[in-house]
Amino acid sequence: MAFSVLLFFFAVMYKKILTNCAALTSWKVLFYGLILALVFEALTIALRFGVNLQSTRDTGAIGAFTFGLRVHHGYIGLFLLPLAWCFPLGLRHALWIVAVGLIFSDLAHHFIVLWPLTGSPQFDIVYPQHPYCSRQ
Repeated sequence: MAFSVLLFFFAVMYKKILTNCAALTSWKVLFYGLILALVFEALTIALRFGVNLQSTRDTGAIGAFTFGLRVHHGYIGLFLLPLAWCFPLGLRHALWIVAVGLIFSDLAHHFIVLWPLTGSPQFDIVYPQHPYCSRQ
């Protein structure tokens, strides 16, 4: 019973969010995407400097599944931009907000945060070679 009430509440909330997203102008989609980028970037900074996570070092095992290519969260945003055209207007705008947030957060993280603070943007396209792993 409690699950069905929760599911109903989620469905109503989801419909309201998509209705509101459908009414957004392109400028508001961009604006909310940039606000979301700030949220994503705050989370990324907290993980990088607060918890000392480094994606190149700590996600190296993923390289076996991506053929050695680094998957930046900006790439996911670039993937979502054209994909959003396949959906109704409300969901399309919601996906564009997320895509803009991911793209701008990734760019800001590498070129505004990491470059000045660490001296390198660390925008690796592939995972670097490890002494115990050879990609020949």
